[in-house]
Amino acid sequence: MLEAVVQTYIETAEPTGSQTIARKFGLGVSPATIRSTMSELEDKGYLFHPHTSAGRIPTDRAYRVYVDAIMRLSPPSHEQQDTLRAELVGNRSAVEEILRRAAQVLGVLTQELGVAVAPALDQVVMERLELVQVSSERLLLVFNLRSGVVRTIFVEVPGLLPQASVQQVARILNERLSGLTLQEIRGTLPERLRDASDTADGRELLNIFIAEGDGLFDLSSEANAVVLGSAQMLADQPEFASKSRMRDLLRLTEGRDLLRQALESRRQRGVSITIGSENPDTRLSDFTLVTSSYEVGTLKGVIGVMGPTRMPYDKIIGLVEHTSRLVEGLLE
Repeated sequence: MLEAVVQTYIETAEPTGSQTIARKFGLGVSPATIRSTMSELEDKGYLFHPHTSAGRIPTDRAYRVYVDAIMRLSPPSHEQQDTLRAELVGNRSAVEEILRRAAQVLGVLTQELGVAVAPALDQVVMERLELVQVSSERLLLVFNLRSGVVRTIFVEVPGLLPQASVQQVARILNERLSGLTLQEIRGTLPERLRDASDTADGRELLNIFIAEGDGLFDLSSEANAVVLGSAQMLADQPEFASKSRMRDLLRLTEGRDLLRQALESRRQRGVSITIGSENPDTRLSDFTLVTSSYEVGTLKGVIGVMGPTRMPYDKIIGLVEHTSRLVEGLLE
């Protein structure tokens, strides 16, 4: 009976009555028995009456039982798999571009909001760095990290430096730092560069790296970025018909800090499903997050969808998991 109510409400977004259940599912019992059973489910906290409606709506507790014990997963169709592959597989792209396309196509296929978190970089190995003079007071520091990740930041310098000195410093940095993770570099940078700074050429620039290494090699602000698909997918759903609900949705997607916190805690391997009131922050209590982690070497992140608690879990879970495996394949 619970399965019947959940499935009907997911399909119609309308409170479900006993006559609808009797007509649609052929359970072999009378509408009176169905009404009685639905009343019992309501007493146990699985259904509730919206206002004075005769129909009932599943609670978060009902969705949890449905997901954990009742639902039968539906794998992505061949057409959906082809769509995902066509959108994601192609020319070699930066990690963020792969995630952006993945979140976008997930949103289209599920009619929810596609979400992703770029990988944390602290444990990623630096393969090579480059120094490019862009002005008399600025150098561009280019990080080439393992798995094809590239990051750039500016380094402020006191004045125009000889090109030979810049190249020498780049060579010293590569000799002493390549093959280390960013975390290892930050922890040992002064020791690794101290004797090198005694040389006349490039001494001033090396001293900048020694003094500011904690900041220069901290790419945490560049990582963990939240990538979103189109919020229009959610805007078309009946749950967001009211202006207040739409404002709440826009506040979530524009600020992103709350989503970042919610997604950051889901890097553990596998699928994670948080339904409504299960979310630690009450601002997400009307939403479900279905995510799957992706992991390639030291690159770890999250991809999935966010939507109202009324969502076709059986189909969405398979799509999210399949997408995360595709992302892993591309990062490899």
